[in-house]
Amino acid sequence: MGRKETAQPNVREIVLEILCRESQGRAYGSGLIQEALRRYDGLDGRQKAFIKRTAEGTIERRITIDYVLDCYSKVPVAKMKPYIRELLRMSCCQILFMEHIPDAAACDEAVRLAGRSPYRGLRGYVNGVLRSIVREKENIVWPDQTADRLRYLSVRYSMPVPLAAHLREAYGDARCETVLRALLESRPVSVRVRGNAEEAGRLAALWREAGAVVTAHPYLPYALSVSGSEGVEHLAGYREGAFAVQDVSSMLVVENAGIRPGDTVLDVCASPGGKTFHAADVLAGTGQVIACDVSSRKTDRIEENKRRLRTRNVSVSVRDARVYDSALAECADVLLADVPCSGLGVIGRKPDIKYRITPESMREITALQRDILRNAVRYLKPGGIMMYSTCTMNPAENEQMADWLCETFGMEKVSMADTMPKPLQQEAAAGTLQLLPGIHETDGFFLAKLYKKQS
Repeated sequence: MGRKETAQPNVREIVLEILCRESQGRAYGSGLIQEALRRYDGLDGRQKAFIKRTAEGTIERRITIDYVLDCYSKVPVAKMKPYIRELLRMSCCQILFMEHIPDAAACDEAVRLAGRSPYRGLRGYVNGVLRSIVREKENIVWPDQTADRLRYLSVRYSMPVPLAAHLREAYGDARCETVLRALLESRPVSVRVRGNAEEAGRLAALWREAGAVVTAHPYLPYALSVSGSEGVEHLAGYREGAFAVQDVSSMLVVENAGIRPGDTVLDVCASPGGKTFHAADVLAGTGQVIACDVSSRKTDRIEENKRRLRTRNVSVSVRDARVYDSALAECADVLLADVPCSGLGVIGRKPDIKYRITPESMREITALQRDILRNAVRYLKPGGIMMYSTCTMNPAENEQMADWLCETFGMEKVSMADTMPKPLQQEAAAGTLQLLPGIHETDGFFLAKLYKKQS
């Protein structure tokens, strides 16, 4: 925990500090935002929301913002002073994408911050660029969407060209644009209520009374979507373990695993434990769930959730999934393998991911996945079920990896048509399911149900 500040600093200065540190590669944007919110814990909820939304929005929309700045600045973005570049990016984000912020306030505050910096001589330049954008923001000329389709998709949806090209090749032009648009939309938090529909209704009512927006998810009766709250830890029932934070895509893994009373469930890449504790709840105090991950930092998160959820039939240990552990040989009736992946499916929640992914890193991650899966298969009992999953949108990590498991280890795909929510049954009939933002009501996610043949 960082030191809590007692003074009331300028919230835009806090955002600017986050952006400058992020641009220097000193840490990921999401981590820097959380660090700042802890450090300035004395700020009110409205101020914290401004910091979070502005910092996240500036990072998320960086490609679009830089295109606009290059249209109205004589100095290209790439040649700007780093401080001025981040100041203009932050202010442009407010002008273009934050309707509740008056344009005049965004401009005036930017000029004021420039004047308090070592670059006070550039106040007029900052003012001129931003005022031009305010005047012309309804008349911006975007790349031609027919003549230069990938450039258009990249600039309009702030996605690096290689990733836009990847999604277009994998899912077609129309679906690609739908996904890119959806990744920029605000996404509610999904929670799994640990109880029946009545309990879900009771919690939803309490959260609405506290000002949150709560909707029932269309796929699962125990899933709720929540937005407008200060944080899940402030919701009624959090301390008592009445619910777990878990995306619905992750819930579908356990929902379709066929876990039976008394089973042993092994979760080989378990942190933070969403599927682990969902499986434990399905077991209802019987059997056991063995949760493993590669470091104590990761397993500490699982242990923290175990204490809050008051779950007893879960054991947690540090294990590197790339290293075979004979103690786990053929121990699992159900094996959960949500392996490390490129993370394309959660860019909507973690926008800085898209600036770190390269074609080379995507190839490297498939090699890591295979190293993990070679061991994981050996932990599964003959006749057992492996639920393979990722939070990405990449056929090489998804459908092709499921095919590799079947070809290499004699696994068989098992239809999920009878256990999936009705809207997904047809797509899951062949034993795999690729979920796409904007097309399905989840993050981008893949799951496959695989049966290990008995000898």
